[in-house]
Amino acid sequence: MSANRFDIKINRNQSGSAKWDDADFLFGAEGVLPLWVADMDFLAPAPILEAIQKRASHGVFGYPSPRHLGFKALQGWLKKRHDWETDTAWMVSTPGVVTALSLAVQTFTQPGDKIIIQPPVYPPFFASILRNGRQVLENPLREENGHYRIDFEDLASKAKEAKMLIFCNPHNPVGRVWSKTELQQLTKICLENDLLVLSDEIHSDLILKGHRHVPLATLSKEIAPRVITCTAPSKTFNTAGLYTSAVIISDEQVRRQFADQVQTLGIAKNNVFGIAAMEAAYLHGEPWLEELLLYLEANADYIASFFAEKLPKIKVNKPEGTYLAWLDCRELGLTVEQLDAFFAKEAKVGLNNGATFGKQGEGYMRLNFGCSREVLREGLERIEQAYRRAHFL
Repeated sequence: MSANRFDIKINRNQSGSAKWDDADFLFGAEGVLPLWVADMDFLAPAPILEAIQKRASHGVFGYPSPRHLGFKALQGWLKKRHDWETDTAWMVSTPGVVTALSLAVQTFTQPGDKIIIQPPVYPPFFASILRNGRQVLENPLREENGHYRIDFEDLASKAKEAKMLIFCNPHNPVGRVWSKTELQQLTKICLENDLLVLSDEIHSDLILKGHRHVPLATLSKEIAPRVITCTAPSKTFNTAGLYTSAVIISDEQVRRQFADQVQTLGIAKNNVFGIAAMEAAYLHGEPWLEELLLYLEANADYIASFFAEKLPKIKVNKPEGTYLAWLDCRELGLTVEQLDAFFAKEAKVGLNNGATFGKQGEGYMRLNFGCSREVLREGLERIEQAYRRAHFL
């Protein structure tokens, strides 16, 4: 038996997994190894499994009480892990962060309003704006030798005509964990322009060594009422399929407006298993998380060294957070479509094409390294073999 729980390969085939069972269909090739969508291949922590099994054994699955949604556990977690003093009264339950993004856009903006995003960025940021009839206002991140920074001059200019900023902290896909100094500069611009900030902090517990997550709402008492924070245990504890998340809003009026929209759309109900899992995760999941972070750190180091040594035309900078590697494939000289074909049909590895994160992602691919070292090694070796066959050396 493996000495490390994260080395254990879990067979996810025929489990109804979008990541695994849909891979061949989505990538148009047989035998594709899926290293794409952001869920991990690890068993959830034992306390979560036990909590779900205990709840299931009760055998009655009636409506859950809105007074018992796991918010107390989340409050303690935020204080312990991020030194953020919150109140459970600030929390509103939603069936996922993506749902919360659209809800906030619907609630606090009007059709035609401009909303700032910072591409390359998580595709649902675009969708939550465009599908609700609003306009995307891009404040592209600046890339310098593989390191991404916020273009504050451009942000200050565009903030003058926007109603909202949707912010990714930590950033998916580039892996930045924004520093306190960067966040202070960002909040200054938001306050000067009365921008409401929708802060997606779902990856906030997946921080690698040498970095620290700073919740945006903690920057100052002035910015706190202007921040809507979205979080969930789903990325951290691998419970995405339970669709349970929390939106944290300290300003009473803003919170009431958001909660009213949740009620209006009839999505204020909660999943009994999601509640049980969230509470168990935040009360008892920390030891598991600390082990996970060490494993992810080693995976990130392995990826960086592998590409540097064996595939030098694909550049990889180690992320500061998340379990997502952002591969710069521009030196391969392939189009967006050719990159897809190279990875899926030649290498037989399923990755997210960077173009889906905005035009700034063209020439990049996103790789999910939240998997066993054995699976990761197989994926990278498949890429290396295809790379050599294509004579990219």
